[in-house]
Amino acid sequence: MNFNEVIRVALRTLGRNKMRTLLTMLGIIIGVMAVICIVGVGTSASEQVQDQIQSLGVNMLFVMAGSVNSGGIQMGTGATNTLMVSDARAMLQEIPEITMLSPETDTTVQVVYQSQNWATRDQGVGPDYFDIRNWPVVVGSSFSERDIDTAADVCVIGSTVANKLFNGDNPIGKVIRVKTLPVTVIGELETKGQSTFGRDQDDVIMMPYTTVMKKLVGVDWLQLITASIDSKNDINFATSQITALLRQRHHLRADEANDFSIRSPAEIAQTVGRISLILTVLLGSVAAISLLVGGIGIMNIMLVSVTERTREIGVRIAVGATESDVQRQFLSEAMVLSLIGGIIGVIFGIASSIIVAKAMQWPTAVSPLSIVGAVAFSAGVGIFFGYYPARKASRLDPIEALRYE
Repeated sequence: MNFNEVIRVALRTLGRNKMRTLLTMLGIIIGVMAVICIVGVGTSASEQVQDQIQSLGVNMLFVMAGSVNSGGIQMGTGATNTLMVSDARAMLQEIPEITMLSPETDTTVQVVYQSQNWATRDQGVGPDYFDIRNWPVVVGSSFSERDIDTAADVCVIGSTVANKLFNGDNPIGKVIRVKTLPVTVIGELETKGQSTFGRDQDDVIMMPYTTVMKKLVGVDWLQLITASIDSKNDINFATSQITALLRQRHHLRADEANDFSIRSPAEIAQTVGRISLILTVLLGSVAAISLLVGGIGIMNIMLVSVTERTREIGVRIAVGATESDVQRQFLSEAMVLSLIGGIIGVIFGIASSIIVAKAMQWPTAVSPLSIVGAVAFSAGVGIFFGYYPARKASRLDPIEALRYE
């Protein structure tokens, strides 16, 4: 028998008991569907997180005020007041890998315009901040170094604040009150939307960091320094250079811990990527168990089929069929069973991914690799679990098989 004849006979045989065939395929269908849907949702989640982290900016380093031990109590990040504006300037001057830099400090404020008011986050930043973060000003302009030097009463606002205070009117040139300080709006930022963790990035106003430090917060130290590195390959070297420079400037002994910390979006992205991969593999493995259960179902039904078709096998052998012909026939039935189940599972998996995307407003990315892998795995399950019944059928004694009733 040639290959086409084998497949034709297998399809005809499986079609004799349609309900039994469908129930046998159900484990394969559910397994393939679950694997494709879970991998699709996991891949999409990972891509979204990576995109959000990349939207922070490229080749960046965050230098944050560190922790401090007070009375035996270890305070959290940002508790020290040793990160100074002079540190930021020294970093820019002495570390060539740093191309742009923005000293930063922030606070929560109530902003008022005429009868409208809104509680928001006030970030004090440098002029380079908007280029570092890839966050352009779409209306008006950002502030300058002169505004930093003079601690000017100007601000750039996010689109959420613009909508809350001005309700669609042009905000440029309008004077708002930030706490008790009158501030002129000189620009509006491009809409960024929500962050990965659900925070509205556009609910913010940006002011010169000197203005926030001197007139709103009343401090002379920074919470954060954001630096842009010339090349991604220089991030590790720049990190070591910044660490050495700040330890020297802060007069830290060799046995003293850093009073600052350094992080990068690339480091965060790698960590999130690893966690996402582990979760996707874990959930995919759980889903793949149903494929194994489906394989056991195939083995069970093929063993039943061998018993039911004992006389048929005896007749085939009696008229000249070899052991390999019989084995090939039963093995092909098991493989066709699992392949058809795999294909149906792929269709249901893609459909379920679309349903999840619409229901949760969470885009899913169905990977062609996951489809190919799921179908190949289902075919492998058919071959693996179909081999023993096929071998048992091929080893039947033709005389005993013909006597079987």
